Amino acid sequence: MVIGLGGLLAACSGGPITNELPELTGPPQKGGTLRVGFVGGGAADTLDGAQATNLGDIARAINMYDTLMYRDDDYVLRPMLATSLRPNAEATVWTAELRKDVKFSDGRDMTAKDVVASVKRIIDPDNPLNGAAGLAHLADVVAVDDYTVEFRLSSPDSSLDDGLGQYTMTIVPEDFDPANPIGTGPYHVEEFVPARLTVLTANPHYWGDEGPYLDRIELLNFNDTDALINALLSTQVDAVAQIPAALSEVIESDGRMRVLDSETGMWLPFTMRTDVAPFDDERVRQAFRLAVDREQMIEQVLSGHGRVGNDMFAPYDSAYPEFPQRTQDIAEAKRLLAEAGYPDGIDVELATAPIQAGVVEAAQVYAEQAAAAGIRITINRMDLTTYWGDYLNYPFSQSFWYTRNFLPQANSGSMPDAPFNETHWADEEFVQLVEQARRETDDAARAGLIEQAQQIMYDRGSLIIWGFANQLDAYQGYVGGLVPNTTGLPLSGFQLHRVWIGDVA
Repeated sequence: MVIGLGGLLAACSGGPITNELPELTGPPQKGGTLRVGFVGGGAADTLDGAQATNLGDIARAINMYDTLMYRDDDYVLRPMLATSLRPNAEATVWTAELRKDVKFSDGRDMTAKDVVASVKRIIDPDNPLNGAAGLAHLADVVAVDDYTVEFRLSSPDSSLDDGLGQYTMTIVPEDFDPANPIGTGPYHVEEFVPARLTVLTANPHYWGDEGPYLDRIELLNFNDTDALINALLSTQVDAVAQIPAALSEVIESDGRMRVLDSETGMWLPFTMRTDVAPFDDERVRQAFRLAVDREQMIEQVLSGHGRVGNDMFAPYDSAYPEFPQRTQDIAEAKRLLAEAGYPDGIDVELATAPIQAGVVEAAQVYAEQAAAAGIRITINRMDLTTYWGDYLNYPFSQSFWYTRNFLPQANSGSMPDAPFNETHWADEEFVQLVEQARRETDDAARAGLIEQAQQIMYDRGSLIIWGFANQLDAYQGYVGGLVPNTTGLPLSGFQLHRVWIGDVA
């Protein structure tokens, strides 16, 4: 791919790349259309931000809707639609004070009744949406007045504010209709064709202090990375989400282009289902972890754009523990497999798809590494639609997660009722510790409980977390407003209301 791309780079300019653009100057400019390309999407694409799953869904969610809280570029939790969100002393009641200047894209005022309806919609027992698991202890949500909402819990939760800051916790009108979606975000939908195209136009009622600068955003789906990069280099698109790390230097060699390199807590795990053989045996799971050469994975899969992982998530959480770094140990991996009943090695199938830049490459590198331990991996590469259709059921597969702190991440993917419990993890001790940590209001005590839960993940968990990947995106030199962002979400966390198209000096 790199060799072919180098030829295309030269062809685009009629020879060696010399047409370097200077940096943009001056303040942000209003107007214009931004064309954003990304790989992925399918028939299940949605405009309902509370059901966002894939990359396109998330981009639509962040630009069409807002949440009560959000994470900024440095991963600091800040108010968004709420001006404050505070617990009582026991963390059993949280009170949100709402902004009073917010309108939906159809011009109606947002009030407490809309927040209440939005949350009740997410936790509807007949149709729970993505954020429902994190609100299982919500006994009631009440509008105290037009701009005050109380979240009354059946058990304490010291991190409810973090949970309410997840991008799927969208605030919508009381009469929200997913077929005609209305939000408070900087853009609203003009056209939507699943798996192909989304057109967003500026919300004239947007409440924010910054932007939107662009009149229009086009989100364009591509089937593969080759097509995506070719579209960028031929200026069919202005920015692309998630470029392969191996191509970053090649793209940067074209003076028209810029690469956005963001350090993040994003991870691309291998997932092992704990309720089916052979991964119901923790010795097998540990053997698979010990087969990984993590440094080599960072270099070969991410071209050095990342840092080594240690089979635990949430590295930006202040409670993230420093356990001994796990390294490749082929002899111990073989011993554990033999002890588990596989003295001659083991044959497994690894389900994969290009769900995120680096995922398929990671599968290929890991298969080569694991062979030395007698782990014989057959890679089953699927198309995106097929993969997502059954991805919670593969015995051995891959996933990706953006930056989260420990408790929201556990709620989303590691508790028995989590919507994306890819490994069917249901360790009783782990569950008890997470529930205790959620109830604990003392920061130091909560950190201690999280460390114990992380110890279980480290000792007998179901995820191979080999590293944390930088987010790499690319864009034309005339695009302004893109800055590094720790969330792991592409293109400055998809906060496209800050982006603008300008003239170069």
